[in-house]
Amino acid sequence: MPSNLTTPKKAIVIGAGFAGLAAATTLAQAGWRVTLLEKNEGPGGRARVFHAQGFVFDMGPSWYWMPDVFEKYFARFGKKVADYYELIRLDPSYQVIFKGPEAVDIPAKMSELRALFEHYEPGSAARLDEFLKQAAYKYEVGINRLVYAPSRSVFEFADPKLLVDMVRMDVLQSMHKHVRRFFKDPRLLELVEFPILFLGATSENTPALYSLMNYADLALGTWYPKGGMHKIVEGMVRLAQELGVEIEYNQEVTEIVVENGRSTGVRTASGFFAADTVVAGADYHHIEQQVLKPEFRHYDAKYWDSRTMAPSSLLFYLGVNRKLDKLRHHNLFFDEDLNQHAREIYEQPQWPTRPLYYASVPSKTDPTVAPEGQENLFLLIPVAPDLTDDEATRERYYDLLMDRLEKHCGHPIREHVVYKRSYAHRDFIADYHSFKGNAYGLANTLKQTAILKPTLKSKKVANLYFTGQLTVPGPGVPPSLISGQVVAGEVLKEN
Repeated sequence: MPSNLTTPKKAIVIGAGFAGLAAATTLAQAGWRVTLLEKNEGPGGRARVFHAQGFVFDMGPSWYWMPDVFEKYFARFGKKVADYYELIRLDPSYQVIFKGPEAVDIPAKMSELRALFEHYEPGSAARLDEFLKQAAYKYEVGINRLVYAPSRSVFEFADPKLLVDMVRMDVLQSMHKHVRRFFKDPRLLELVEFPILFLGATSENTPALYSLMNYADLALGTWYPKGGMHKIVEGMVRLAQELGVEIEYNQEVTEIVVENGRSTGVRTASGFFAADTVVAGADYHHIEQQVLKPEFRHYDAKYWDSRTMAPSSLLFYLGVNRKLDKLRHHNLFFDEDLNQHAREIYEQPQWPTRPLYYASVPSKTDPTVAPEGQENLFLLIPVAPDLTDDEATRERYYDLLMDRLEKHCGHPIREHVVYKRSYAHRDFIADYHSFKGNAYGLANTLKQTAILKPTLKSKKVANLYFTGQLTVPGPGVPPSLISGQVVAGEVLKEN
């Protein structure tokens, strides 16, 4: 008897980070047979987790912003965030330590936030309202429309209404100029400019479009998944497997096999995996410049070297056998010059002379991530990519941070550190083949926005696609989550 059943198409997705998991799950929902191959021993990419001496350390992202993006993701599969993890809204959202030093809690309630602004600069509460009103518009258009565009053609943006929206979104004005229309107090300026420190350029070179980040921060709030950021990954893995995605770990792809202009599959050390389509969620530069043969590369080494990268990071994961005073869950140390640090990352790349840094103590919110009576401490310094990274340099910065942290807390910390691990450029390269050891992908400059980013579809291999923070829409957890969905949509559209 003839059968109406057709054999499902096969997709290989490379890399089990946010983008890879999202792409794999979206394709599986559409009926594809999907195998996800991950180089490392577990999922998450830069959002991996490790356990040591009773501590649970998130290795990368620690800020949960844009909760609507996660809700929208799970909703497309008929699920809710609450089906997979529990969210806690932090209040205060975070603490900022200004010069002086002056420690200020950033409240979650808008009425208290307006009062804080007014305290620093009379009349600024009303200007904050207008600033956030404009930022909300940018967020609505940018996050709910523009970032879901595959950005493969300028004609995607030819809608007259969208062109009007683009003008209203200040894409041609700098963030530096934009925020100074509203605020003058240097502390308020640092507060509204800090999110762009991780976007890859100084405020003078970052489009004012990115004030949408301030809406995400100050209006939508800072959240925390109970158990740690890796709970998001665990939820995404569960959902993927519920839809039939097969995930294989310790499977580094060493070759994308191409015949007659199409990929027939990929090779790892364990063998060949056949595919009708390949989606590369691993480092774009590595896949294109190392895994693909030269004749199938769209970009050359000169192109990649000309890209402006977002920062790398020097990280310390510390287990401390005492409670830490005067710290919140999130703590931003702006007790040094923000603009100088930014210039040393983006304009004259070097190890920072007097770095700003970030301290996260998730055990302040969640007792499950540290033994009783102890603290889980995560320290991060944004640094330029492509720097020489050695142990002596790491230790020098560790001592510098400890000096400042002990001064702020008012008690010893070094002697109470019972677990210590550092992580920087060479680790990003070893674990993720990260281009120039970057942590956050491509900088969000105007010349690297939308269609000016590396394309998500290979122009040399008909069924090869790219996703993640080196292509559209850009760096960060929510954009990576969106990137996977966007590329899956292009695969489904063309196959």
